[in-house]
Formats: sequence, C-alpha cells, structure tokens
Amino acid sequence: MCFISFFFLFFFMLMNFFFMVYFIMNNLVMFFEWEVISFNSINIVMSILLDWMSLLFMMFVSLISFSVIYYSKSYMNSEINLNRFIILVLLFIFSMILLIISPNIISIFLGWDGLGLVSYCLVIYYQNMKSYNAGMLTALSNRVGDVMILMVITWMLNYGSWNYIFYLNFMMNDYFMNLIGMMVILAAMTKSAQIPFSSWLPAAMAAPTPVSALVHSSTLVTAGVYLLIRFSELLNNVYFIKFLLLMSGLTMFMAGVAANYEFDLKKIIALSTLSQLGLMMSILSMGFNDLAFFHLLTHAMFKALLFMCAGMIIHMVNNNQDIRLMGGISIYIPLTSLCMNISNLALCGIPFLAGFYSKDLILEMVSMSNLNFFIFYLYYSSTGLTLFYSIRLLMYLMMDDYNMLSIYNLYDEDYVKLKSMLILLMMSLISGSFLSWMIFSYPYMIYLPMNLKIMVIYVMILGLLLGLFMSSENIYYLNKFIFMYKLSYFLSVMWFMPNLSTYVLNYNFLLLGQKLMKNMDMGWSEMYSGYGMYNILKNYSSFYSFFHLSNMKIYLFSFIILMLLVMMIMLMLLLLV
Repeated sequence: MCFISFFFLFFFMLMNFFFMVYFIMNNLVMFFEWEVISFNSINIVMSILLDWMSLLFMMFVSLISFSVIYYSKSYMNSEINLNRFIILVLLFIFSMILLIISPNIISIFLGWDGLGLVSYCLVIYYQNMKSYNAGMLTALSNRVGDVMILMVITWMLNYGSWNYIFYLNFMMNDYFMNLIGMMVILAAMTKSAQIPFSSWLPAAMAAPTPVSALVHSSTLVTAGVYLLIRFSELLNNVYFIKFLLLMSGLTMFMAGVAANYEFDLKKIIALSTLSQLGLMMSILSMGFNDLAFFHLLTHAMFKALLFMCAGMIIHMVNNNQDIRLMGGISIYIPLTSLCMNISNLALCGIPFLAGFYSKDLILEMVSMSNLNFFIFYLYYSSTGLTLFYSIRLLMYLMMDDYNMLSIYNLYDEDYVKLKSMLILLMMSLISGSFLSWMIFSYPYMIYLPMNLKIMVIYVMILGLLLGLFMSSENIYYLNKFIFMYKLSYFLSVMWFMPNLSTYVLNYNFLLLGQKLMKNMDMGWSEMYSGYGMYNILKNYSSFYSFFHLSNMKIYLFSFIILMLLVMMIMLMLLLLV
C-alpha cells in the first residue's frame, strides 16, 4: 500500500508540475463541468477549476504527501494496521485536493468537511484519553467553520448557483455580500486556528508525527488561508478586514510567546505553525494575496521537514518529547540534525533559504503600508520571537549536555526516513527562489529608509541573543520566574485559550446534562414512561390472567359484585326521580 501510494502521488506531482508550467506560460484557466445526473429539471454538476494556483498548490501537497507516506513506512513499521493508516492519510489528501480544485461552494464543503472528519480519525489514532480529548476539541472547533460554510451555501441560493467563481465580481457590489464575507472569514479563522479558535492546533499534536507533518504544512491548517485567497475579492468591507488583521496579528504574537514557554518538542513546532498562519492571514487581510500564497508554499516545505526531524528525534529518545531531557543529539544523528537546523533557519528567514524570500518581502511590504504602530510592533516582535524560540530549541537539542543519555537508542539513522527528508531539504533550499521567479511576473517595488530596511536584522539579532540567553540559564534564573508565576502561567497556556474553549464552554453543559439525566431520564420520565408503563402493564396482565383461570369462586364473586352495582344504580335512579 505504501509503495502504490508513493508512486501514484509522485507521478501526480510531476503531472501537476508540467501542467502548471504550461498554464503559467500560456496564461490559461480551465473550467470543467461534469454532469453527474440529469433528472427532469434537476442537474447535479461537478465543477473543476484548474489554474496555475490550484495546480501549483496540488503539486506541493502531493510532493509533501509522497515524502510523508514514504517516511511513514519506516516510522509506523511496528503498526499492525499500517494499511488503515495509509488509507486515512490518502483520504485526507484527497479531501484537500477536492477543496483546492473546487469553484463550487458545495464541493468546497465536501473537501472542507472531509478534512475535519479524517483529521478527527487521525488525531485519535493512538486511542488514549489524551488523544480522544484532543480529537474532540479539534472536531468541535472545526464544526464552527463547517456551520459557517453551510450558511454561505444557503445564502448563495439568492444568486441562482453555487459556483461562487462566477459571482465574485457581482457580489462585490451587493449589499448582502458582507454576510458571505463575514461567514467566510469566520470559517477560515476556525480552520487556520486564529484567536479565539487557536487551542485545537497544539492539541492536535496527539496525532502520529507523519500526520502532523502533513497537517501543519500543506493540508488542514492551510485550507482556511486558501479559502480566503479564493474569496479575496469579497474582502472589501473595512471592518471585517481590520478585525481579521487584529486577530491574526495577535495570534502571531501569542503563539510566538507561548512557544518560548513550551518544553514539548512537537508543541513548539505546532506553535510556530500557528505564528506563521497568523502572518499569512494578516498579510492576506492587507490585500496581498500572492504574498500570502507564496509564504504558504515556502512554509509548507520547511515545516514538513521540521516535523519529520522531530519524529526521528522522538524515536531516538524512546518516544520522549520533553526537550529538557534531550541534548547533544548532533553527535548521534548528524544528518537529521543538519535537516533540522536548515529547516529551523529557513523558518527564521535566514537569507537565501526558502523562508527568507517570502518573509522578507512580507515585512518590507508591511513597512511600506499605511498601518498604525501597534500592527507594526506585532509584526516585528513576532519575527524576533520566531528566532527566539528557534535558537532556544536548537540550543536545547544540539548544544546542551547529554541530559538523559541512558535512554538514547544509539542506532544509525534510518535511511528510509532520511531519503524522504532529503527531498524536502532540497526544496527548503531552492523553493523560495524558484517560486519568487515563477509566481511574480514583475518584482515588487520597495522603497524604504535605511533604518526601516535593516529593522528586520535588528529584531533578528535581538531574538538570537535572547534565545541564547534563555537556553543557557541556570536554576538561579529559573527560580526568578516564581516571582512572576501568574504572568508566566498566563503566557505559557496561550492566554488561557485551552481553558476557555474546553472547561468554560463544556462544564456548564455537562453539569446540565448530568442533572437532566438524574431528574428526567432516571427520575420522572423513568417512572411515567419506560419502567413505570412496564410495571402498570405487568400488573394489569397478571390481574387479567388471574380472571382467566376459570375458577368457580371468581365467577360467583364477580356475579355478586355485578348485582351490587346494578342495585346501587337502581337506588340512585329512584332517589333522583
């Protein structure tokens, strides 16, 4: 199953690549309609939109997918139901591809909901209490977005068709367009885990690591960004745009701060994904759709690689994820450490790696934009925080002493995993320049004063120094945090968002459910419906069966009672007369 899926996705990726080059060169857009069924006046039509954007995105999804499936062959080799896992991953990829090529809101919903359902199955894959809780949080958070898409479907009945691609220009001038714009923004915010829906993204780390590599790079979390890119013409209501810009900017900052307090390896990488999603959504809300798409693709490469390296390290230290118990791994797994370092530096935006081309362009466009100081501060502080937690992570993993040497599995690196990682390593090096040359037909003209131009370098150096300081602090400095315990707790738990989205929402409903069950299901309704009715019928049936015994005494007794009743009725009638 692994090899069939691998070869299928590999050839699908090559096909998409050649088609994409052809479409860009000839400036083509293809729209296919397949009539599935026609019955009297009812037509069920499947629509497919192929343009350079959908083909390029499908190419990246299939590239990461075949690497992940090849990686899973080794990572999940002790798994009994490996084929079931591969089928779930393929369903996940198929849902994403359906979402990418859909110009129709119904087929978008099928892909959107498919992503939600399959992600639930993958998050609960290890079947323990933590996985079930994380899966439920993921599924219920995403249901909010699904409801919004359903409301868009019902509202688009006003326009006569669900092919939104035909109506975007028309809807721009429509008064009710604001409703569709608002619902699409909310749906995208749930899928891309913006505040206040952020808590599900770190919780989804309960899934196997290959799934995390796929989810956090090119599929589930990017679906919201892609939807907004497709609906970008609707985003002309200034209040919605400002709201999205504020929420995504705060998400970017909050995730960067929380990552510096986190000690779980996978959660640090998940929070960095959340920070980058905030960056994509915020630049999208400023009207730069091509920049958001560019960063989405470059980020997908190094983030998938980062998760694969994390999976290798977790296997090496006996499935342990706490970075405080790791250290000095570069001696034992040098090639994995190389991949990890390059992907981490690409995330930071180090020049001439993939992340640099998109992040630097985004920050320079922000510097040129007419924004207030608060948004400007959020962008630059989040960039500094990215370097802060990346350097802290590298110092903990690579440079520190052997903190738990006795549990290390001292084996050579797995070459099946390494081959899949080296494909993504190459793409993390070249995809930035390759895409910037291919996507932008003319370069962005950026004119900035000197100190704004090198502002990025200032914040990167500051983040680097803080990361080095944080990773080398001893027990004396750690004890200082006790004085700020409440603030540290607030920042480390994502501004109480997991508590707000689980306990606050669920507790009162669960309490109400318990009371209703005690008083209604096991109380009054039990007495007067199921159990009570059963008792009454049982007593009546036993009474009637007693009469059917054909006993002489029963007949005499009933005859006497009948005669008494007749006499009483006659007496009452005489008295009335």
